[in-house]
Amino acid sequence: MFGSWRSLRAAGVAALVLFAGALTASAQSFVLDLPRESPAATVTQRIGLTDMEVTYSRPLVKGRKIWGALVPYDQVWRAGANHNTTLMVSDAFTFAGQAVAAGTYGVHMIPGKDTWTVILSKESGVWGSYTYDQKEDAVRVTVKPIEAPMHEALEYSFEEIKENGATLTLAWEKLAVPVPIGLDANAITKAKVERQLRDLPKWTWESWNDAANWALSTKVYNEDALKWADESIKLEERFDNLDTKAQVLTAMGKPAEAQAVMAKALPKANTLQRHQYARRLLNEKKVDEALAIFRDNVKKSPDTWYVYGGLARGLSAKGDYKTAAAQMAEALKRAPADVKPQLQGMLERLQKGEDINS
Repeated sequence: MFGSWRSLRAAGVAALVLFAGALTASAQSFVLDLPRESPAATVTQRIGLTDMEVTYSRPLVKGRKIWGALVPYDQVWRAGANHNTTLMVSDAFTFAGQAVAAGTYGVHMIPGKDTWTVILSKESGVWGSYTYDQKEDAVRVTVKPIEAPMHEALEYSFEEIKENGATLTLAWEKLAVPVPIGLDANAITKAKVERQLRDLPKWTWESWNDAANWALSTKVYNEDALKWADESIKLEERFDNLDTKAQVLTAMGKPAEAQAVMAKALPKANTLQRHQYARRLLNEKKVDEALAIFRDNVKKSPDTWYVYGGLARGLSAKGDYKTAAAQMAEALKRAPADVKPQLQGMLERLQKGEDINS
């Protein structure tokens, strides 16, 4: 008897569970995907190797008074519509000068007549600002709003893009709220390059050479650039990485060592590499060195049009416009159709006694 009762009870519970599940599924089936009055939007920006993304909803003005009315002063606002706005930054950053860890943050604002408080909350998944809790703040900063052209729909944008940051700007109605975001882009990139060089790129000379060239370009990490250039050369000695090493040594104030490396590099260079190196020497006002390489290139590759153009540039730098014009004419004869107009213009300048390098 008791066994039968227990069986009936279990069957009843199971039926209730199934019925509740059916009701839930039925209710969910009536939740439609329909247009919202404040459509969702996303804006992204990459600076260096750091990704930034703002996700928000875009309410419209619709002729309403916004500031101090629809959006009250001195009250926490979701900085958009629907769910709170979020800001994701993939690396550590500064927000109006305040240090913030990488991550995704809820964005809330407290509008004021003269200044605004902009808040990044550690809680990024709430509806509006109804459950906002100041104890969850990652950072809050004070900024000044500025006048702006009319924006019917609320809009976020990344502006004033620089190597080390950008300005995140909220614009709605005739008001804009800019907040500067800063990054230590060089340090971030260096750390990520070092991690990459522990993976598959470790085994290619190109990766180490690219890393060395990047480090050289920063004018900060010359020691790393030299180390990475040497690693590239160990894997495969080429004109490219020897040239990189020579440039690093020059930047480090070691011209004699740089010259010795280039003496080793030049025999490995192809025609275009010799041409580009001579152009670089010309830009550095090392005219005689450049001219020697231009002349050698003509001897080694007499059927290549640009070697004559290079020699014309070298001769022009020496002030020998007549001979330079003759070399440019040779380049013009051999050049593809799409570059002939440019060469013709340089030939005419040489015929007038003008330096084509200026």
